[in-house]
Amino acid sequence: MKKITLVTGLVFALVLPAAAGATPSPDRGDKRAAMTECKALRGQTAATREAFRALQKSFVACVKAKAVEEAKEEQTAHTNAAKECKADGLRGRAFGKCVSQTAREKEHKADQQDQEDAEAQKNAAKECATERDTLGSVPFGEHYGTNENDSNAFGKCVSEKARENEAEEQAPAV
Repeated sequence: MKKITLVTGLVFALVLPAAAGATPSPDRGDKRAAMTECKALRGQTAATREAFRALQKSFVACVKAKAVEEAKEEQTAHTNAAKECKADGLRGRAFGKCVSQTAREKEHKADQQDQEDAEAQKNAAKECATERDTLGSVPFGEHYGTNENDSNAFGKCVSEKARENEAEEQAPAV
């Protein structure tokens, strides 16, 4: 009997830490939010659709990746909300309500950030399309491309411009 208890204890000691750090499984809500986000990233114009193809493997791959991201955001929001509410000294029902409301607010902020990122990517795609039309595809490819035939130039341009636009938005106003 002691051996069984010891073996069971060892199994739990090995499994629990692994499960605690595991990637959360996306639920239907996460998948639905991911689909909406991928549609926003894809956009309606030729430039945004080209950028989407350059930056994402496929729509399905985008949805899978974004669904996992949504599940992680949800888990992080809940964990952080619980820490904040516990630090406030709340217990029982008040603690539960605090965690629920705070987690919902944190998830909403994360979703707003996702929307802003999608908008930044679409704006960057439009900027790159204009720049490519102005420069011509060969000079544009030589400037932004990093592979043998510079075929990744448009995606690299969009990534660069989106990061620049994000940095400008986060910079404090003078």
